Amino acid sequence: MDPDALAAARRAEWERLDELSRAHRLSGREIDELVVRYRAAAADLAEVKTVAGRDRVADHISTMLARARLRLTGASENVLRHVPRFFVDQLPAALYRVRWTTLIIAIAFVAIGALVAFWISGDPALVASLGSQAQLEQYAQNDFTNYYSENPAAVFAGTVWTNNAWIAAQCVLFGVTGIWPLMVLVQNAVGVGTAAAVMLAFDRGDVFLLYILPHGFLELTSIFVAGAAGLQIFWAWVAPGPRKRSAALAHAGRSLGTIAIGLVIALAVAGLVEGFVTPQPWPWPLKLGIGAGALALFLAYMLVLGRRAHRRGETGDLDEWSAGTPTLVAG
Repeated sequence: MDPDALAAARRAEWERLDELSRAHRLSGREIDELVVRYRAAAADLAEVKTVAGRDRVADHISTMLARARLRLTGASENVLRHVPRFFVDQLPAALYRVRWTTLIIAIAFVAIGALVAFWISGDPALVASLGSQAQLEQYAQNDFTNYYSENPAAVFAGTVWTNNAWIAAQCVLFGVTGIWPLMVLVQNAVGVGTAAAVMLAFDRGDVFLLYILPHGFLELTSIFVAGAAGLQIFWAWVAPGPRKRSAALAHAGRSLGTIAIGLVIALAVAGLVEGFVTPQPWPWPLKLGIGAGALALFLAYMLVLGRRAHRRGETGDLDEWSAGTPTLVAG
């Protein structure tokens, strides 16, 4: 079989295939014709390669087939089309899944912080172990409050945002260890409790709360959510249920890993509050109201929108096309 002779004999059919592949719209009959001509051209390509190997006729047919295949299967979807689904369905559903774990972590965090604060502040020897009297008094009277205004607001907000976002990302990404989220949460609880102890020792407990709470409402809640997501990923590995351990872990990682992206946004808002609201000489009810309002919006997104997404069957995971068809299991 001569490839050139085959090309001459099939020219009209190949041109029709190319025409259908380039058409903007196709009717049902034209789609059927495209499939038939695609199969015929594929058979021609196999015949040419069997006889002559790779040559210009084979390359020409391959190009036509590639265009026809793209026309039949479709081009890859624009990633921007996934953005609305991510923020309306996937992210709130993932946040809703960790609501109870988040609450447990929040209660434990506050309990540990309060225990450390009152334990240290109630024992002069423990307070003295933190530093000299002059150093501790300087911290309580000046350094604690100056921390929020010693740098430009934009620089300070950006710094605390990147630091907290990195902490949250670690809790989620290293959550499979089971140890890392707990270590981060306990360290932060002890650190907050120790700072509160120094302030309480110098009768500045009210100042501590007034400077911590405006941004702390949303900032700490975001860290709690990150810890909850990490621990649930760990639990999917420990107790996978009827699925394979790898499948359960992959599902949890995909669905709860999206939380890290959402928390970057939430912590950016918390950073703005910490940089532009906390150090301002505004009335404290106003600053606390701004912080509480930011938390209320986050909780509404997490619980109200998340509950609606959950009822629609969303879990935060990718769709089946992107994640792959799941393996069926009994039970």
